[in-house]
Amino acid sequence: MFRKIMPAALLIPCLTAQAQSNVTLYGIIDIGVNYLNNAQSARTATGLRGGKQWSVMDGGTGGLQGSRWGLKGAEDLGGGMKAIFLLESGFSANNGTLGQGGAEFGRQAWVGISTTRYGKVTLGRQYDEVVDFYAPLLAAPQWGGYMVEHPSDLDNASNTRRVNNSIKYTSPTIAGLTVAGLYSLGGVAGSFGTNRVWSVGAGYANGPLSVGVGYLNAHNPNTSFYGTNPNAGPATANNLGGAGSATSPQSNPIYAGYASAKNLQIAAISAAYAIGPATLGVAYSNTRFQDLGSSSGPNPLGYTGTAYFHNIEASAKWQVTPAFVLGAAFDYTTGSGAAGRNGAKYELSSLGADYFLSKRTDVYTVAVYEHASGTDSLNQPAVATITGMTPSSTNNQVAVRVGIRHKF
Repeated sequence: MFRKIMPAALLIPCLTAQAQSNVTLYGIIDIGVNYLNNAQSARTATGLRGGKQWSVMDGGTGGLQGSRWGLKGAEDLGGGMKAIFLLESGFSANNGTLGQGGAEFGRQAWVGISTTRYGKVTLGRQYDEVVDFYAPLLAAPQWGGYMVEHPSDLDNASNTRRVNNSIKYTSPTIAGLTVAGLYSLGGVAGSFGTNRVWSVGAGYANGPLSVGVGYLNAHNPNTSFYGTNPNAGPATANNLGGAGSATSPQSNPIYAGYASAKNLQIAAISAAYAIGPATLGVAYSNTRFQDLGSSSGPNPLGYTGTAYFHNIEASAKWQVTPAFVLGAAFDYTTGSGAAGRNGAKYELSSLGADYFLSKRTDVYTVAVYEHASGTDSLNQPAVATITGMTPSSTNNQVAVRVGIRHKF
């Protein structure tokens, strides 16, 4: 009898521990067909050459969401405390390659402690607070995707960049208010401030009103912020767009010329108000590339001083039925060039429709038109540059996408 009871007794702690822990596998596959006009094909002595472009593209370069898979889990430590972790890998559904420059868990990778009373602390590769609080109230994450995002995601609202080596604190939500802060250690011996990144933010939701604010400050941003993907590192003199994300400087004419900034600052606020089935949104961000001409990155155009962008977005979403969403947005970006040079302006109009076939599968379409004017960061006439798409050969561009997304 003793021999029969003992094995069963030894299993009890194991079963208890299993019940107190959980690991979840999840993911998204988003893929579609894109049409783009005036897509750059070459630069000639007489100017840019372009034409129509048809392509099958992953959600991360034009769709609602980037394709991904991940593991997340929690272990109950008792007393309202849990150990938590998340590993998330991005990939391209149209060719199977890894996203984020080939990083295995390039989207997120962190571990930490969560408490019901005091909030949570996490360490690893994480989103900044502009992404956490400002971005969710924009048109792009709700119905529009990357094509609707601000030009070249200049304020990082679509989390194009993550923060490595970071420590983040997120408070519990009290009376609708949540606050958070992030700090990334540069890790450079003898220079505490080099490659340092820090960010703070807050979100408030009560009834029909939601508000989000975020701020990010990156020292030596060409390395600490734009150079954090393995095969898409910082800009060089031959490639202002950054390796892996560009084959020529033309791939990112909006702010690639400001790679020598010693400091990057992004300050942003967004708000949304629900009126029955409709939600109206407005957002503003200010992005500043400061102390140009530093040793942080290449400066072939000899820039000095500060270049900055103001971005204003107005959007509307209509929940026609529980399964059908319509959206419209207008975005206006104006920039001031470095050392008093003329900046560029970008006007983006967009429409979208999303229909859910089930709770996990939806089909959608998004149409975008952008007009550019002025002089871009490469000191050239500004061309339309829809986020995730090949820049235009002119100052106008139209992009249309029809896609399908499945969540598991």
